[in-house]
Amino acid sequence: MVILKLFLAFLQVGLFTIGGGYAALPVIQNQVVETYGWLTAAEFTDLITISQMTPGPIGINAATFVGTRIAGLPGAIVATFGCILAPCLIVLTLSMLYKKYSSISYVRGVLSSLHPAVVGLIASACLSIVLQALFPVVVSLSGLDIAAAVLVAAGIFALKRFKVSQITVILAAGALGGLFYSLVERF
Repeated sequence: MVILKLFLAFLQVGLFTIGGGYAALPVIQNQVVETYGWLTAAEFTDLITISQMTPGPIGINAATFVGTRIAGLPGAIVATFGCILAPCLIVLTLSMLYKKYSSISYVRGVLSSLHPAVVGLIASACLSIVLQALFPVVVSLSGLDIAAAVLVAAGIFALKRFKVSQITVILAAGALGGLFYSLVERF
């Protein structure tokens, strides 16, 4: 039964995620945290971190991770297949329709109108992740994880000001965070 739930959950992720990548985060979060309770909100944030550190699309990485955690290798295979099935069929169909109807102004208008919706989905997912990372207990200044806030600010600063690569920022944040939190646990 859990295998079927994994398939259906990630079939919905693949089916209802428009914009891919980060736009998938709210749908994945809804399925794995809110609907099925397979992960806590904190574990979901860890899932996003792991999915960003590994090669491949975030939705597929998330499906594989959650599937493995819930039902081992069969769960990973079924969840990943569920995640890619609908997009493969949709893209195949849309590519044929686009080839035939792309010159129609109405079609171009519909595609253009989807851009703001995708930006909104991405912003919503980013806000959820930032709040969970900076306020792991409760959203208030007293619950602010100052070390996490400093790492976020330093990462953004390094990316924008010094054009440091994302890999360098990830490695540095991981090393500094690991060092800081291990020192905090000792005292």
